[in-house]
Amino acid sequence: MDTVVPLSNRAGYVLFLNVSFVLLACVFGIINFHSKELLVLGHRGGNQQDCHDFVKLEDYRAKCLHLQSNNPCVSQGFFDYLYLFYCKFGRFPLLGHVLLFLWLLVLFYLMADTASEYFCPSLENLSKLLKLSPMIAGVTLLSLGNGASDVFASLVSFNSSDTSDLGFNTVLGGASFVSCVVVGVVSISLRHRRIQVNKSAFIRDACFLLLVLLCLLTIFISGEINVLGAICLCSMYIVYAVFVYISSTRWKGVCGDTERESDLSYNSDLSVPILSGIEKGISEIVEEGSREDCQETNKNCCCMRSPICLVLLSILKMPLYLPRRLTIPVVCEERWSKPFAISSAVLAPLLLSALWIFCEGDTTTNTSLTVYGIGLLIGIILGIAVFFTAEKSSPPKKCLFLWLAGGFVMSVTWSYISAQELVALLVSLGYISGISPSMLGLTVLAWGNSISDLMTNLTVALYGGPEGAQIAISGCYAGPIFNTLIGLGLSLVSSTWSQYPSSVVIPSDPYLLETLAFLVGGLAWALVVLTTRDMRLDGVLGGGLLVIYFTSVFLRLIQTLGPLQLPSSW
Repeated sequence: MDTVVPLSNRAGYVLFLNVSFVLLACVFGIINFHSKELLVLGHRGGNQQDCHDFVKLEDYRAKCLHLQSNNPCVSQGFFDYLYLFYCKFGRFPLLGHVLLFLWLLVLFYLMADTASEYFCPSLENLSKLLKLSPMIAGVTLLSLGNGASDVFASLVSFNSSDTSDLGFNTVLGGASFVSCVVVGVVSISLRHRRIQVNKSAFIRDACFLLLVLLCLLTIFISGEINVLGAICLCSMYIVYAVFVYISSTRWKGVCGDTERESDLSYNSDLSVPILSGIEKGISEIVEEGSREDCQETNKNCCCMRSPICLVLLSILKMPLYLPRRLTIPVVCEERWSKPFAISSAVLAPLLLSALWIFCEGDTTTNTSLTVYGIGLLIGIILGIAVFFTAEKSSPPKKCLFLWLAGGFVMSVTWSYISAQELVALLVSLGYISGISPSMLGLTVLAWGNSISDLMTNLTVALYGGPEGAQIAISGCYAGPIFNTLIGLGLSLVSSTWSQYPSSVVIPSDPYLLETLAFLVGGLAWALVVLTTRDMRLDGVLGGGLLVIYFTSVFLRLIQTLGPLQLPSSW
């Protein structure tokens, strides 16, 4: 159980993030209170030539003056991080870097926690209410829950033409990390168990991912895409889902020699959603591991279980927990609360109104008041309805679809807000460090979104036996397929639709082709090694994948920071 993270360490990690959030909120609040300038942005962006001139400035005072006299270079986000860094922390750049890094960790935590605590439960309950088969739910709603962070980050990136290359690099970076690093780590961890994976399922998923990458290569080479092409790219996932369903049904009929083999084939196709029963098993493993660790580190566990520590942790969690709990409807039995249900009904329309005004940008005072008034009126009506119809002790049984739909919409809203702020921070860090935001998307954003896949898939593979290994490996290929076709596809559909009938120009970034080539190389290595080594997960497969991935990252770093830099549009 040495590889299991004890609950005390997880609680300490959450405690650290909440302390960071409180600290940063106080710092930002004090700065905003004493500043004559407003740090909250509208949805506007600066002229790109002005932004290039800003990058060429060397003195922080000059950069601060430039930011005060021009529109911000980063259109997303609620805070002007460039202004904060150069005008407020200009004399103490190390402090500015530390605070922005801590805020980056908090945003990653918000995205992951919102997906796991609100978004995924809403999708699972919707799939049960709609009586979807496990197969259909796995490749639709539940796969969306697993890929929520990547999908929302991609959608936000394509809101501005200046950050579309960030979206492409984030999707490809995440696919590279999952298909190379996660598969590599899982294979090395299981190298002594001589576990085999299902050959048909693996070849199906790997070849379909290669087909998706070939379509992306065609788009990059053509340099543009119209709304029809974007819709075709997005609809390819429907083809994949149908093919998964048909192949699973056929395998269950043909390969029915033993019940275990049939179940393994079926479960391998449910690998997209590593949720529900799998997560329950993981939590039991974690709890068992934490009990063993508590015997060795009894002092730390007792500290985390003491009333004082629990109260302190609850207080520090409030700034991250309370805003979402007050606005996202939750109808599960264990977390049901009528006061919170009423507050979510009242405050959710107001939050949507505020987000609409922010996204619209330059709105008049009368328009803003009208939107807020409509939101408040709808919220009051919904709150009164909940007050008189909802029970105090149990969640509602009637109109359950409306409750679940409300929870889905508001969890999407919070995920979108977190992703929007995260993209804004990464773009700002790109200007501050002189590193292209696309490089940060390929590494930092992709790693942040994919680290949960590494932890979940590794745990499932280590403690789930041969079935768990099959689920973990299949998920490493089915996940990138979903993120690319749905996350990137929906982003392109949104961008092309807004410019219809004109086509959207794809940014000319030579690094995209390089990343795509290494990703294809990793898939080819996995196909060759597994098919020639009897489909066994071993160190040869894992070591080769890790070498391919880290070679691509190091080469990209050398090209970005060193003499091998390729001509780029940024």
